Amino acid sequence: MQSQTIDTAKTELNHHHTAVSHHEEHPDHRLFGLFMFLVAEGMIFMGLFGAYLTYRSTIPVWPPAGTPDLELLLPTINTSILVASSFVMHNADTAIKKNDTKGMRIWLAITAVMGAIFLAGQVYEYTHLEFGLTTNLFASSFYVLTGFHGLHVTIGVLAIVAVLWRSLTPGHYSSEKRFGIEAAEIYWHFVDVIWLILFGLLYLL
Repeated sequence: MQSQTIDTAKTELNHHHTAVSHHEEHPDHRLFGLFMFLVAEGMIFMGLFGAYLTYRSTIPVWPPAGTPDLELLLPTINTSILVASSFVMHNADTAIKKNDTKGMRIWLAITAVMGAIFLAGQVYEYTHLEFGLTTNLFASSFYVLTGFHGLHVTIGVLAIVAVLWRSLTPGHYSSEKRFGIEAAEIYWHFVDVIWLILFGLLYLL
């Protein structure tokens, strides 16, 4: 009987060592994968920015004659909301580092709402623009750039909502287990930086 107990203990210990060894041989590369994904997305945006700057530098009159001026008030408000949402999103990560799950949920919810407001503002702007997708090259570039970015904002909002939903499971996130929140925050900062570049190119340059 004693021999069986010793054998069982040895077996469990071996299983434990095997699990630890397996974990050490397969480190967590999820953040690395996320950064590689954002690098790829950034290259797509850089290609679009490069095309836009090429059009601007080679066409004698830019925007083409007859193109209505863009309004600055709404995009500026939208930009302020998106920039502020990055700080709000960071508060969510700060909260979970302190195991403040309730605070983390509140900050995530506020970030998602701010992202939705940004998208609503963009849709409102689209419905009031005096040019369409095929009006001229500037119009096409404007819709492609802002629309592609809007798609990324939409994905970001959905990701935040997904993280918020998963946080409802007790113990799913903590100071030691927060990859989902960290990944959503990094992605959201990426979306924010891309918009600042877009805002400068389309509305200020």
